[in-house]
Amino acid sequence: GTGTYTILAQLVAGHTGIPLDKIEVVLGDTMLPVGPISGGSAATASVIPAVLQAARAATEMVLARAAAVDESPFKGVDKDTLAFGAGRVHRKTEAAEKGVPFAQILQAAKMHAASGKGSAQGGFDDPLKKHYSIYSYGAHFAEVTWQPETARLRVNRVVTVIDAGRILNPRAGRNQIEGAVVMGVGMALFEHTMYDAQSGAPINSNLADYIVASHADTPALDVTFLDYPDPVFNELGARGIAEIGLAGVAAAITDAVHHATGVRVRRLPVMIEDLLLGSM
Repeated sequence: GTGTYTILAQLVAGHTGIPLDKIEVVLGDTMLPVGPISGGSAATASVIPAVLQAARAATEMVLARAAAVDESPFKGVDKDTLAFGAGRVHRKTEAAEKGVPFAQILQAAKMHAASGKGSAQGGFDDPLKKHYSIYSYGAHFAEVTWQPETARLRVNRVVTVIDAGRILNPRAGRNQIEGAVVMGVGMALFEHTMYDAQSGAPINSNLADYIVASHADTPALDVTFLDYPDPVFNELGARGIAEIGLAGVAAAITDAVHHATGVRVRRLPVMIEDLLLGSM
């Protein structure tokens, strides 16, 4: 998917210390609070404030009960001297590992769960956009090889540099950009829908006839994140990286084709016929 499930689980785990395998993320249900759409590279960055607010509210509830209930080992302790870390309640002067599992506090308080709520404004209607540029930016550089003797065109290498604020999950983020670059290779050199002139129906409406980039067509990929946190959008300084990985890839490839062949192709995908005719 878009990686939102993983990112949200990592945010909660990072704030509470609860293991990832104990965290369940639920999205896309009308019974849940209203959230941003999964588009426009805005989902993750927009929900960060809400998730962190909710996590803090839940942990504050646990700390309050830890200082109040009789069965708690922290009974009578000032709540402000307690902290929540590694999934445990502990004194701020002690390591989190020496604390008490939060489940024990809930059991002592006869609570089945501690809940918290959070909210955030974000997405396409974010009021910040009236005063700040909160978009992500990227640059793609492509290298192609053209062999006119065999009419063979190949993308050898693509170097991509992305400025998307703080990258919360570098491995997943890099995979997302690499996948987008491969999509750009398909856009530039392979993917083309042909339509029947009489019916208007697509002729190559299957993966046997509609050509997409394969592993053999994938160039060497070099992705670099500048990783400059942008705290204007949210406290973690993260923005979005989705579409920015695809935008501009086909343009970079066609520019490289022009540099290699001297032929300026102005429609996608680049056809071998265009290069052969243009070089005559």
